[in-house]
Amino acid sequence: MAKSDTSHHDERIANMVFDSILPHNISKVEKKGRTQEEMYQVMEWLTGYNKDQVLTHAENKTNFRDFFAGCTLNPNAHLITGVICGYRVEEITNETTRNSRYLDKLIDELACGKKMESILRKPKA
Repeated sequence: MAKSDTSHHDERIANMVFDSILPHNISKVEKKGRTQEEMYQVMEWLTGYNKDQVLTHAENKTNFRDFFAGCTLNPNAHLITGVICGYRVEEITNETTRNSRYLDKLIDELACGKKMESILRKPKA
């Protein structure tokens, strides 16, 4: 059963430096035959940040709180559902934690070979 209470680690996630996860995400997608460019496309879809902006946040050691506070979250991000790290993303109430889990979920989907059309969610017509 998925958990929804993230309060015990919300602050830790908010203060985590974005650069600390970027190399892991790159490694994860490349090991599964996907490209960095696809990963940056997924990140841009979610956050509005292009590759150069993502890399600037990494270089500046931006924490997750500020990384997500400064972005324009995709209006379809709420369509990201499912379990990641034992948490059902649509039930996470802390905005920064939810947004970071959205990113985790999208990177996992990319690494698992999902098609980009499926990862970059659009509302059903």
